[in-house]
Amino acid sequence: MAVGKDILTTLHALVDRDITLMHICGTHEAAIARAGLRSVLPEGLKIVMGPGCPVCITPQGEIDAALDLVGRGCTVATYGDLLRVPGSKGSLESSGGDVRVVQGVHKAVEIARREPDRDVVFISVGFETTAPTVAATILSRPPENFSILSCHRLVPPAMAWLLAQGEAALDGFILPGHVCAVMGYVEYEQFGVPQVVAGFEPEDILLGLLMAVQQVREGAHRVENAYPRVVTREGNVKAKRLMYEVFEPFDVEWRGFPVIPASGLRLKPEFEGYDAQKKYDVAIRHVDKHSACICDKVLRGVARPSDCRLFGKACTPRTPVGPCMVSHEGACKIWHLYESRRAPGPSLR
Repeated sequence: MAVGKDILTTLHALVDRDITLMHICGTHEAAIARAGLRSVLPEGLKIVMGPGCPVCITPQGEIDAALDLVGRGCTVATYGDLLRVPGSKGSLESSGGDVRVVQGVHKAVEIARREPDRDVVFISVGFETTAPTVAATILSRPPENFSILSCHRLVPPAMAWLLAQGEAALDGFILPGHVCAVMGYVEYEQFGVPQVVAGFEPEDILLGLLMAVQQVREGAHRVENAYPRVVTREGNVKAKRLMYEVFEPFDVEWRGFPVIPASGLRLKPEFEGYDAQKKYDVAIRHVDKHSACICDKVLRGVARPSDCRLFGKACTPRTPVGPCMVSHEGACKIWHLYESRRAPGPSLR
């Protein structure tokens, strides 16, 4: 990996002070941990995790709404990652109702067509990456016994919140390659910090880090693309058009965050027949945190999984306390699999 070694050599030469960069992508975290990149980076370069796991940022109130739907006799279809995410009343896995794991929204529609006597609700989670597919499905006019509980989120409003709070003292961002493949990166040009779109191979990530560090040293703040083989500035114009034809932004809570303006996606009024929240009059309420789990701090980039006193003890992939230990994109599960085998770094707290 000659190119990777060259990038690392340059990084070590350039990083002469503390620099903190945040990524907002669970796949980036998995790639970083799997390759052991943190162990070879300059001591002053810190890579922190942000709210890049869609399952992890789904608040307890939305899980409770899904459980409410199960209690009303609905067949709830969902991704496997969401099964064990705790709400205030348990999880979908422990609900005892008709909960089915599907690979995507199209499989949930198949269930609705195959079983027309059942009300089928798809728990529609994800960032801008998955929302266009759901939008296309709604436009195809699925059967009337099908609906979705929209738990979609938009990345840029969360970044705006993080920068406004200043809690994590960020110098820049590594932008999510998957999201930017769909959305492009025009929306990110509003932020006055260094940003680089990066891919998912170790060399992709190292190149993204190098480009961000160079901006920090220059005092620059622009969006650069280190993943041009997949991402363009404009993104997938057709996918974006589909998404906004069906969905509209609205103010919504994220787990670990307050309500963030215009950061969620809900169905437009003309598609409310497919909106499970309206169809079944299901309320989504704020649920106060009571657990000692610090997933909220991990998602905001102010703590590492290993800072949590439950990590690897009361909270493991077999016995998860918080959502970050449930999802394959969750930082705690990733660290339990990879990072906990290595020597621990200093705490972020």
